[in-house]
Amino acid sequence: MHAVSADLEIHASPGLGKWLVDERISLAFTTYQAGKLFLVGTHDDGRLSVFERTFNRCMGLWSDGQTLWMSSLYQLWRFENAAEPGQDADGYDRVYLPQVGFVTGDLDIHDVVVEDQGRVVFANTLFSCLATTSETHSFSPLWRPPFISEELPEDRCHLNGVALRDGRVRYVSCISRTDVIEGWREQRQKGGCVIDVDSGTPTVEDLSMPHSPRFHDDYLWLLESGSGYLGYVDPSGGEFVRVAFCPGYLRGLAFQGRFAVVGLSKPRVNRTFSGLDLDQNLEKHDARPRCGLAIIDLEERRIAHWLWIEGIVRELYDVVVLPGVRRPRVVGFKTDEIELTLHLDRV
Repeated sequence: MHAVSADLEIHASPGLGKWLVDERISLAFTTYQAGKLFLVGTHDDGRLSVFERTFNRCMGLWSDGQTLWMSSLYQLWRFENAAEPGQDADGYDRVYLPQVGFVTGDLDIHDVVVEDQGRVVFANTLFSCLATTSETHSFSPLWRPPFISEELPEDRCHLNGVALRDGRVRYVSCISRTDVIEGWREQRQKGGCVIDVDSGTPTVEDLSMPHSPRFHDDYLWLLESGSGYLGYVDPSGGEFVRVAFCPGYLRGLAFQGRFAVVGLSKPRVNRTFSGLDLDQNLEKHDARPRCGLAIIDLEERRIAHWLWIEGIVRELYDVVVLPGVRRPRVVGFKTDEIELTLHLDRV
């Protein structure tokens, strides 16, 4: 057990630390309602290192290990690693420093990705479109689903997920294909789909609240949050193939070789989250909903490692793998550390 604070506890499976060491990675994940960015790595002796900072409603994450992008309530942040290669910064080998912040307004930004050519693209959920940053405006629209007639701040289909393929944006997930204000709320059971951005046509349909599409090992993977299943799209028939059940409302998906890292949340007690198949599937598996991370062995189709969170944190949104990182931390805004952290570009 790791007591991060008096009202927050983290429990991890016995083998999680060794798995991180063996894979030479760390993990980062955001919480939704509690506004926390967590970084999970290991000490030199293999014990877990858990580091957290507070950012107002942080959600979407992207990282290549050196750079970290994160969306928050009304800003999109880019962090850069300020630790030099081989440098031990008080025991940390990565120190993520806020470098650039874009003031977007509250667009309800969900997934964030960076294409190979360097363009950052995000799910502008409020305006039902894909967008990028702008030097002069809140955002620059890039693409919207064919069924969305115009870009208005109405969250018509709850476009939430973005997937890269061959280094560029290729797929988006939507809760529905409705073209009226918040129409998705009436289509939670089977209205969801993943859309091919190139063609504008659905790659898979009839999903219950899909999130986090990711292309990995020649398959399009996603989370069907309304049922609690991780799965992939059958390339021959376009059907969603269930691989593993996780006891929670699923958002956030990353891959490390044969393993999938899945974020779990405790379902909210409100109309949006009620009446889903997830309720029956939890009962079927005699499981209580969890908040945390599940590391799934895709070959064995089971949860191999886990990290559960108890206390004030009840919802996660996104998770990323930090390749080649042993023990990371991030510089926040609430102490004078950001004033004293200098990262020099040496000539």
